[in-house]
Amino acid sequence: MVKSGVTAVDLFCGAAGLSAGLKESGIDVVAGIDFDPACRYPFEENIGAKFVEADVVTLKSEDVSDLFGLSSVRLLAGCAPCQPFSGYTTARKVSDSRWQLLMEFLRIALDVRPELITMENVPRLRHLSLWTDFVGSLKEAGYKIDWGVVNAADYGVPQSRTRLVMMGSLLGEISLPKPVKGKPITARAAIGSQPPMQAGERNLTDPLHSSRALTPLNVARIKSSRPAGTNRDWPDELRVECHRGKNVRYPSVYGRMSWDKPAPTMTTQFYGYGNGRFGHPDQDRAITLREGALLQSFPQDYKFVPPGARISFTEIGRLIGNAVPPALGKEIGAAFISHVSQAAR
Repeated sequence: MVKSGVTAVDLFCGAAGLSAGLKESGIDVVAGIDFDPACRYPFEENIGAKFVEADVVTLKSEDVSDLFGLSSVRLLAGCAPCQPFSGYTTARKVSDSRWQLLMEFLRIALDVRPELITMENVPRLRHLSLWTDFVGSLKEAGYKIDWGVVNAADYGVPQSRTRLVMMGSLLGEISLPKPVKGKPITARAAIGSQPPMQAGERNLTDPLHSSRALTPLNVARIKSSRPAGTNRDWPDELRVECHRGKNVRYPSVYGRMSWDKPAPTMTTQFYGYGNGRFGHPDQDRAITLREGALLQSFPQDYKFVPPGARISFTEIGRLIGNAVPPALGKEIGAAFISHVSQAAR
């Protein structure tokens, strides 16, 4: 792979989804920072770069600057944890300490003044004054900014996932990447070749391709479900009380995804059949951890835990569900590389 001359540090790096995409585009990712120790192995193993276990709130800007070394084109990337910006929490006061993670990212950016900056988060954030303050401060510091809400399915991710993406530059005007040409990648293309599994079965070759067990009631429910259908397809006795009637808010819960469409948004609990439309298209089970990772556009051989380690659905599901899809990260990286090339002319 030809190096682009751009060096990146990934704040809130998580399982390194964004870093993996940036690296594939040709950007040299030199470090990832996260306070979650579970992120160390996937970052170091898949990116091959330094992992810094630290809380961004107490992180010193000069330490981040040192990570870049002597690079002439530096990219500060990150995705502040999105739970503070979810639908439930947007009614909370901005004084909630969790909201300040975005402003800590801003603090470091203004102190370090990298030539390039990118941030990814949930779309709801754009409606908050906090976002206006964040973007306004970067513009006042001389950054040219472009941001918008994109669907990851338009960028090679086999999943419908709307995200807020921001890109900034001190080198000149910049634009978000254009959608990838061609039809979106379907669930079939992403996971159709995975070995068949039964609910509760463990795959010895790939421990992540293991499925959670189902209760007898949920077995009956998934057998009554059709791809892209709803729980209205079931006999009345299979529905929980809150899902009965015509005005159910979330009829796709306990649903099967469709083979011929991108998957629904992967959450941190995608491995649970009752947590959304996470039923396999034609097998009577929820999707596996590996299938969730593939639907996030992680490569088949991506490593989340050391060989022989205990497989925790909760921990690995969190790492996968919270990740920036690598395919989206790759397109962001390619847009930065093109931008730097044009600015150098």
